[in-house]
Amino acid sequence: MTISRNKLLINAFVFLPLASAYISSGTHHLARTRINSASPSSTSTTALSSNPPVDVKTRAALSSAVAGAVRSSGVPGAVVAAAAGGTAFFVAKNILDRGSRKYGSGTVAAEYDAWTQDGILEYYWGEHIHLGYYDEEAMARGYKKKNFIEAKYDFVDEMMKLGGIDAEDTKGKNVKVLDVGCGVGGTSRYLAKKLGKDSAEVTGITLSPNQVKRATELAVEQDVPNANFQVMNALEMTFPDNSFDIVWACESGEHMPDKKAYIDEMMRVLKPGGKFVMATWCQRDDREIPFTQKEQKDLNFLYEEWTHPYFISIEAYKELIDATGVMNDVTTADWNKQTIASWRHSIWVGVYDPRGFIFKPTKYWKCIKDGYCLERMHRAFDRGLMQYGMFAATKTEKEE
Repeated sequence: MTISRNKLLINAFVFLPLASAYISSGTHHLARTRINSASPSSTSTTALSSNPPVDVKTRAALSSAVAGAVRSSGVPGAVVAAAAGGTAFFVAKNILDRGSRKYGSGTVAAEYDAWTQDGILEYYWGEHIHLGYYDEEAMARGYKKKNFIEAKYDFVDEMMKLGGIDAEDTKGKNVKVLDVGCGVGGTSRYLAKKLGKDSAEVTGITLSPNQVKRATELAVEQDVPNANFQVMNALEMTFPDNSFDIVWACESGEHMPDKKAYIDEMMRVLKPGGKFVMATWCQRDDREIPFTQKEQKDLNFLYEEWTHPYFISIEAYKELIDATGVMNDVTTADWNKQTIASWRHSIWVGVYDPRGFIFKPTKYWKCIKDGYCLERMHRAFDRGLMQYGMFAATKTEKEE
């Protein structure tokens, strides 16, 4: 069996720091648990986080005991080292394969607050927390040769084309744009600048107060007065009916616990004749060919690692849009081919430039988890388990 260079290096990037962390750190939860269980104690451990740190003398004594046992066993050191390395790898993989950030009340806002505060995501992904766009020419040259941030701007431009959004068409019309799930406002500000200060007012909404704060700061720094941001639940928007000329939603549907309410609310606030465009990760339609046990397990991991309640298919989303009865000319597409390079490109930018996290040791474990999830996402999209859903439609001029 051959292993591709890409896969080997990415696995090394993900697993080597992890193995090092688990083998060398006597204060890690797992290490403490194993050492405590090997030591005589009258008190049972009820929670990993309550385990006391293991002092240097204890670690040294244990290391010496293990080394002595190995020497007396007569087993060659290289064999022991290989066995230890293999064990560490499989233990690490077993831990990584457990989703650690399950969806629940408040989890989406909390995770995005944390990502925004630590600054690592913004360091690597810039102002746009979504995948990039790689055309055939970029893929032929090699996706790593394309600027990672530029790919995200290209994505926004392509999404504008799909939605029929053009600065010439909106010039001087004072159009109202809603960006649902705006992140730190990269797309909101880009649209506000592209459509023009005198022609468009862009409102971005997110569940994360930290994202609103950062988005507002950047709007001031970049002199984009026609972009504003609010903390708001997309399933219960406070805007009146028919408020916006354009409703834009990029990679926010994944976190919505009620996909129907998500679609219904966006259609409600869209003006008659208004344009709707959405990008969202989807799982394949399983109604004719059900998911295998392995596929369902893979999906469960993707749900539980990045606070996703569940995904639905492109077909199911279109059915929800059609069911509103107010949308015309619904267009759908799968942009998997154009976006899949982003997953591994995200990992490589960290390999090439570790400055975004290297001086933040308390974030190492989170970075490892995120890197592993990026690779799992790549594999799910590569194998057809996941699809990149794109949607565009126009609201009927007169509501029935």
